Amino acid sequence: MDATTVSPDAVPVSPEPEPEPEPEPEPGQAPQAGDDALPPAGTEPDGEATPNARRGAPRDGGHGAGRGTRAIVLGAVAALGVVFGDIGTSPLYALKTVFLLDGGAVRANEEDVFGVVSLMFWSITIIVSIKYLGILMRADNDGEGGVMALAALAQRLYAKRARRAGVLLIIGIVGVALFYGDSIITPAISVLSAVEGLHVTVPAISHLVIPIAAVILIGLFAVQRFGTTRVGVLFGPVMVLWFVVLAVAGLAMVIRYPAVLLGLSPTYAVAFIVAHPAISFIALGAVVLVITGAEALYADMGHFGRAPIRRAWFFLVFPALTINYLGQAALILNHPAAKANPFFLLIPDWGRLPVVILATAATVIASQAVISGTFSLSRQAVQLGVLPPLTIRQTSKREGGQIYLPALNALLFIGVMAVMLAFGSSDRLSTAYGISVTGALVVDTLLLLLVAVPLWHWAPWKIAIAAVAFGGLELAFLAGNLSKIVNGGWVPLLIAAAIITVMTTWKRGRQLVQIDRRKKEGSLAEFIEDVRVQQLPRVPGIAVFPHPNKDSTPLALKANVKHNRVLHEHVIIVSVSTAQVPHVPTSDAFEYDDLGYTDDGIEHLSIRFGFSDEQDIPLALRTAASTGILSVDADEFRRASYFISRGAIRTTRATDMVRWRRSLFIALAHNAADPAARFGLPALRTVTMGSDVEI
Repeated sequence: MDATTVSPDAVPVSPEPEPEPEPEPEPGQAPQAGDDALPPAGTEPDGEATPNARRGAPRDGGHGAGRGTRAIVLGAVAALGVVFGDIGTSPLYALKTVFLLDGGAVRANEEDVFGVVSLMFWSITIIVSIKYLGILMRADNDGEGGVMALAALAQRLYAKRARRAGVLLIIGIVGVALFYGDSIITPAISVLSAVEGLHVTVPAISHLVIPIAAVILIGLFAVQRFGTTRVGVLFGPVMVLWFVVLAVAGLAMVIRYPAVLLGLSPTYAVAFIVAHPAISFIALGAVVLVITGAEALYADMGHFGRAPIRRAWFFLVFPALTINYLGQAALILNHPAAKANPFFLLIPDWGRLPVVILATAATVIASQAVISGTFSLSRQAVQLGVLPPLTIRQTSKREGGQIYLPALNALLFIGVMAVMLAFGSSDRLSTAYGISVTGALVVDTLLLLLVAVPLWHWAPWKIAIAAVAFGGLELAFLAGNLSKIVNGGWVPLLIAAAIITVMTTWKRGRQLVQIDRRKKEGSLAEFIEDVRVQQLPRVPGIAVFPHPNKDSTPLALKANVKHNRVLHEHVIIVSVSTAQVPHVPTSDAFEYDDLGYTDDGIEHLSIRFGFSDEQDIPLALRTAASTGILSVDADEFRRASYFISRGAIRTTRATDMVRWRRSLFIALAHNAADPAARFGLPALRTVTMGSDVEI
């Protein structure tokens, strides 16, 4: 046997959380208010829990019901500071990029300008206003949105069709990978486009654009470890000011040249495409920049709710963006040379430097939103088993979504700095931008079409209209951006391909490890019978063994009995599973099993977490004890010992996975986060034991 051995600390052999389908609550609906007031499921009318069916929950699930007007207004302001940062800063570079493409193929005449403005306006209307805010926000997964939540929702709806559920997971992985590609480019192009305002305001220091942008990005990634709690209150007001400035700057030009309002008619977009099919195809590659960040509106729904996001969009963001684009268009029509940088030239001389500063702040906020979204998405991917365990630090005691992933932060920083230095300007970066964005839009539309029938019972004609209106437009955008591949568009595609490789390799490797591990573990029922026959000595205390299931024996438990020849007075095998909903209702979080005997002190407890919950095993055990699910005093768990099953991975000559993927899996496992830290286990009371596994 050709074997390569990894350190015993390389990979968690045991407590990997297993994703599972979650039948309740109903797809597309959050738990009803009042769920937490119900007694645990599986209890008798008098409230006493029965053996083998005790349930409860370690934390509150759901999002509650009802919001007052004041709460909605405050939520809308907060949403402005997080949700709309990316799409809100697109006026800095979107229209400029259209007129700079292909050596100025789009001309600064009335026909082309009106056509481009019409394309931009109706793209925003159809993709953002109708698709995301009007339809997709109804397809929430227990109040959460985003491609991972949508893929999980689709899997639940098609749970009885195993093959289709597997395909849906692959679609979700592709969507996540494309989001990562977007996350690398967005901070670089956003910050660069803002700082490049110095070319107009202070030309003498324009050579410092790259160093200034680099300093800003270094500072941005350096403060991630502190979270956004302290500065979060500033984000909303800054973005309110930003959108007001957008509207005022554009309105002044629109008032001077009101004829530009004709560009809102869809007839100009159609005429532009018919008259110049080749040029319009090229222009689509830049027009897509106006909808960058659209997916964030859906992904951040769980943080703010539908109402605040919709109100912020329709009452401020959408009007401000439209007016600003119209103002830039009017400026270009009357001063064609302004197409080099219409946004900053729209601002009076006295206001350009303050606007550069405000734009820089807005782009930093936009970048922060993308980085935070990547952290959240990565945690969901880890808990759904498609990424290796990562070190996750909570940066807020109140907000569960505010987390920090050190390794991912470092990788993002390296990637962002690399693309910024390699491309050197927002104009050149725009040639690499768009492919990942449009690809993610297409993935969301595909999943939307799949869930529409079982979720809303859409008729075939509705599916056809949605496919043409959304899918047709997005596929046109994607096709228009494919021409960018040779000029830098390969960068996000390469990033996405790498992420897909990592995710599929990790998922397949885990499956192979679990197969070999189950062979070595043996039946838990047989192990308990053998222990009862041996009548081993029992020592005081509680021993907790995290383990994926109650059918096989934890390797750490077998090793402890084999080498120490003793058992603790209370042995609790804990299985952690991640349900495919963000939060698990209180009535469904715990399931107790005495494993056939009530007198041997060996018990099993299943703990279900949502993929947005913090997986804290000690806290969950204390909660289970305090609610009567476990017949142990809750304070006893403050002195409990935890035994982790971990061992070395040995590679063999088997052909279940090609050699390079086996090597990649081992490298990922070697750098995976310590399960003790991941599950909140106390370091001084955690013991690692186990044996080798083969892949």
